[in-house]
Amino acid sequence: MNLAEATGIVEEIQNAVSEAVITDEEFLRTILTGVLADGHVLIEDVPGTGKTLTAQSLASALGLSFNRIQFTPDLLPGDITGSHIYNEKLGEFEFNAGPIFANVVLADEINRAPPKTQAALLEAMGENQVTVDDETRQLPDPFFVIATQNPIEQEGTFALPEAQRDRFMIKTEMGYPNRAGELELIDRRADRTTSAPTVDRIVADLSVSALRDVVEGVRVENDLREYIVDLGRTTREDARVKIGVSPRGIQRLFEAARARAVINGREYLVPDDVKAVVHSVFDHRIVLTSEASIGGQTKAQIVSDVCSSVEVPAMPTQ
Repeated sequence: MNLAEATGIVEEIQNAVSEAVITDEEFLRTILTGVLADGHVLIEDVPGTGKTLTAQSLASALGLSFNRIQFTPDLLPGDITGSHIYNEKLGEFEFNAGPIFANVVLADEINRAPPKTQAALLEAMGENQVTVDDETRQLPDPFFVIATQNPIEQEGTFALPEAQRDRFMIKTEMGYPNRAGELELIDRRADRTTSAPTVDRIVADLSVSALRDVVEGVRVENDLREYIVDLGRTTREDARVKIGVSPRGIQRLFEAARARAVINGREYLVPDDVKAVVHSVFDHRIVLTSEASIGGQTKAQIVSDVCSSVEVPAMPTQ
């Protein structure tokens, strides 16, 4: 698959999903950035904005298997990974795979489950495998988690552990649709004969891997590599920041920026690709000091200040 084919497929996927989900294009581009860069995505928003439909539609367009896990306070790790069940006919224990065994997994309202259960996803997201009763099992390839969480201010939510937040390449918000979009939702609901929106398959077998191979071929000049590293390191030097972006976070920015270049139809990286994804990759990885939080500082503001302070490399004519 060449660059033009990859960019065209991504555009087809975006168009197909946008017919089912009423949201803005940039949100869908951000989700697709995670898909192409082989990273997991965390969506934070209030219930009822279409997060679940987005995940289902994306899986359909990609032609991948899909499972949804509803996180609740009483959800156990085994409910996610699966467990061994005794088979009376065979006289032995058999492994009953949990819903984590799918290409696209929607971890719905992930922060309504306690940290122990949330941590059941850590190995899966980090290594594409799960270990149950000392037995390790590989997850399907590709494997992609879209997690949704409610704002932490809502009742019944738990803060995600820092280690788990770091496993998400991208964190984004869906937001409310505009007025025209909400009118369209009403029109859909008013016609009781209209079935729920569905998305046809766009991507053929193994094309997800082929798309990711195109991303791997994006050229990144040394000046831009240094720029990405300096952005991450500068977050650690800010007095308002208790914990800055980790080396993993810097790598994720590099990967996400390359994916955005492919979405934009380029085989080389430019600073605008980095700027387009830096907030989605960096904001959720930063931990503010108590003084900064009390003073009303935000993570987004910190990252914006960092971007302003780090010199943007001048790119030669391509």
